[in-house]
Amino acid sequence: MQLRAAVADDLAAIAALFLRARRAAYGQMPALAHDDADVRTWVACWDLSRLTVWVAESTEQDAPELLGFVAFTETWLDHLYVTPSAQGGGVGGALLELVKALRPAGFSLWVFAANTSARGFYAAHGLVEREHTDGSENEEGEPDLRMEWSGECRSAVLSEP
Repeated sequence: MQLRAAVADDLAAIAALFLRARRAAYGQMPALAHDDADVRTWVACWDLSRLTVWVAESTEQDAPELLGFVAFTETWLDHLYVTPSAQGGGVGGALLELVKALRPAGFSLWVFAANTSARGFYAAHGLVEREHTDGSENEEGEPDLRMEWSGECRSAVLSEP
């Protein structure tokens, strides 16, 4: 597997992976509030000069396969998705560690309260639940929570005598 910065030519594959992963997580995540065409258009319009996007792809084949992606800003991890067939294989952990390395001051993310798998994954990687909501502020209307990684800099300061 290799990690690399996404380019505009990756956006269609990222949208397809996003749709596959969301469908596979139905039950822990609500159905999307938009149809497939809207999602594809939304992802195709991502401005890669303002949103940092990295992909994980296989290196074992002649044609690399997209295994996962992460999209984030200076302070927010907006999306981290792994194709269902690659989940549990270290792809998500590698992408999350990349975000930590690139954002050492820390970041937050939103996760649906019912998504216990994602909550456990993030907690195992050092993120802490900071805020719970009733979901009235998200498109799906489902309870969610904000998790935070406080960052290496803050952790170092807090651990000093």
